Amino acid sequence: MTALGRRTWPEVARWAGAVLAVPLGSTEQHGPHLPLDTDTRVAVSLAEQLAARRPDVLVAPALPYGSSGEHAGFPGTVSIGRAALELTLVELVRSLGPEFRAAVLVVGHGGNAAPVTAARDLLGREGRQVVAWFARPPDGDAHAGRTETSLLLALAPDAVRLDRAAAGTTRPVEALMGVLASAGVRAVSPNGVLGDPAGASADEGRRLLAGLADDLCRTVAARLGLPRPAGAGATPGGAPEGSR
Repeated sequence: MTALGRRTWPEVARWAGAVLAVPLGSTEQHGPHLPLDTDTRVAVSLAEQLAARRPDVLVAPALPYGSSGEHAGFPGTVSIGRAALELTLVELVRSLGPEFRAAVLVVGHGGNAAPVTAARDLLGREGRQVVAWFARPPDGDAHAGRTETSLLLALAPDAVRLDRAAAGTTRPVEALMGVLASAGVRAVSPNGVLGDPAGASADEGRRLLAGLADDLCRTVAARLGLPRPAGAGATPGGAPEGSR
């Protein structure tokens, strides 16, 4: 049982030098076909896969809110903003007792990158061990397209409304950054999709998840100087800290 929330305090007290994996997601629109908690589901799955491979890892309850201001205007989106997320993460890690040697922030939402990176850097200057890792499959589209649809088909197929899936804008996200920053996703994609979910499949999602889990395990081992776990292959997966 690797879920921190299901442990009692005496059980946690017996862990020496545990690593706490904290899944960071969002509650935001993911087009007309994916659930609002898509990013949180992905982050939780990957944190659990890390714990399955490393007996020194406990998984904290997920933080399901993040910096999602770019999705304002779509019903259901809930955002706490950059400053609140950064402060939350700083105080969360500061509160950890000696039973935890380090924290790993498993980030499922790209919009959390700036506050997560700022929190990690501040905590690092205080001498605390924090790894920030961002779930970004190589060559993936930006938001609610084929990549995230495949991931959800692998994780929670019943939550995917494929009959409602439709392409949004397919322009490169780099070309949209100015408008996204000033006016949000709705200004460039009325249905909230940045990409095209066509061709998504559960098989592709499982391959993507496997690659991301491998990369997460390798990154944690390398950053914290820990033995590399069994099952962490050499296939490139997600992006290391600060890259998204």
